[in-house]
Order: sequence, then structure tokens, then C-alpha cells
Amino acid sequence: MRGTLHLLATEDLGWLLSLLGPVFVRSGRRRRTELGLDEDTCKRGVRVIRDALTNRGPLTRAEIAGQLAARRIRTAGQATVHLIGLAALEGVICYGPNHGREPTYVALADWIGQLPALSQEKALAELARRYLMAYGPATPEDLAAWSGLPLGEVRAAWQQITAQLIEVKIGDYSAWMLKTRARWLDRTPARRPIVRLLPSYDTYLLGYRSRDLALAPKHAKRIHPGGGLLRPALLADGKVIGAWNIQRRRDRVDVMVKPFEDLTPNAQRELEVEVKDLAHFLGVEAELKVLMHGIA
Repeated sequence: MRGTLHLLATEDLGWLLSLLGPVFVRSGRRRRTELGLDEDTCKRGVRVIRDALTNRGPLTRAEIAGQLAARRIRTAGQATVHLIGLAALEGVICYGPNHGREPTYVALADWIGQLPALSQEKALAELARRYLMAYGPATPEDLAAWSGLPLGEVRAAWQQITAQLIEVKIGDYSAWMLKTRARWLDRTPARRPIVRLLPSYDTYLLGYRSRDLALAPKHAKRIHPGGGLLRPALLADGKVIGAWNIQRRRDRVDVMVKPFEDLTPNAQRELEVEVKDLAHFLGVEAELKVLMHGIA
């Protein structure tokens, strides 16, 4: 999804590969052509990779490159990497056991056997339902941005599960969530703010086309400065209210928090609890330092 690595349950791999694989095979065609890998060469390359892994077992990237080169298939530059990626998207290979520090690849069919499959229609509906289970309330545009699927296909999936959805209004913003999750709408707000220190690239801020619901646009650059960066965020009751980072010392860590505005006393107390929890997780002593405009 989005062309990046994800951890998946084995039983989900088959239908997700058949749904998303072709999307990224198409989007990568231009780059493969630039690398001298036309359609015929790609087919031969994937076939060589499949045969080599089936006959020789786990192979490293360098070993796969050697097999390709022996059959006069281009391996210069990023050609090998893109052929391996293509084989993965087509359901031919996956990661295998490490060889020392080097990752290896194995034939997917040998490694995990037959993969359960779904029709395109059922796979789209299942992905939309799973997405909303984790990320709702959300919109079709959010799912398209998260998955990489065309918006038209996502809207079709939305229509398939429309009976399972409820529309919610957040200001003038419309979004949808599963009816089975609607019980959360009736929960009594907590007396104390729920404060969390989110790490870099936390899923909470990765699942949407726009982060405006959780992160005010006027502060967005402090968390998402561009270039694919997503910095650690301080969260209170679901809203990003600051940034933070760790400075490591010899015998402890300093947790440097930079709130966008002055913290309320309640938020300050809950932040101190969160820092203690972070220290316990890291197994070190931690000291909280709250910064405003660069001054402790």
C-alpha cells in the first residue's frame, strides 16, 4: 500500500496482492522502462527469479542478480531491485530467512502455500471495511490516499458497504464510520485529557489524505515539514498540540516537548505520567523538559 512495506496476516496476502499488486505494477512501468526493462524483459526476469528460488531455495539480492545476469537480463543500477519488486507484486516471491545480516527471498508458493483469494468486488469491499474499522471516521478520499487505489474503485467499494456505515458531521466536515463503532459516539468524555506521545510516522497521522481533523493547518509544518517526514507528535484528546523529541544522555534521556500553546495544568500532569510510561518502556530514567519558543 502506497508503495511501502507493510506487515500482513498470511491469510490476507492473497486477496490484497491481487487487489493492490496490479496498481503498483502499472505505476512502476515507466521507471522500469527507464532502466531498460521492457515488458518482455520483465516477464523473463520474473520467470528467472521464480525458477531460481524454486530450484535453489533462499537467495540474497546479489545472488538473484547473478542469476539474472547469467541469462543476459539487465541488472545495472536499480534494475535488479525493480525486478524483485515486480516479482513480489505479482505474488511470486516474499522475504525469507536472513543469511547473516543479508535478507533473502523465497518463492511465495513454497513459503506459505496456497493463498486464499477474493473477487475484485469482494476484495474492495473487505479493504474498505477493514480500513474503516481502524481509521473511521474517514472518507473515500482518505482510503484512496492510504491504499493507492483509484478513487473510482474506492467509491464503488464504499457503495458496497453503505448499509454498514453511518455518516458523522465534524463541524462542516462529513465522514463515515462503521455502525458497529458508533457506540463510541455516546461515550462520556474523560474528566482528564488523554495525552499521548506519538512516535515518528505513527499510523494515527498516516491514514488520511488530510490531517486537518487532528492537526490544525497552522501548525502542520511543525509535524509534517515535507519531503516525506512525519515528526513525533504530542496528542491530547485526539488533537496534535505539540512536537517532541528525545535527547539521549549517558545515564538518562531528556524528553523535549514543544507545545504549540501553553499546556493546561491537567495536560501537564498527564504528560508527566506519559513520560514516566515512556521511561519505563525504554528502561531508562527520563526527565521532561517543556519548551516554549525555544526556552525551557
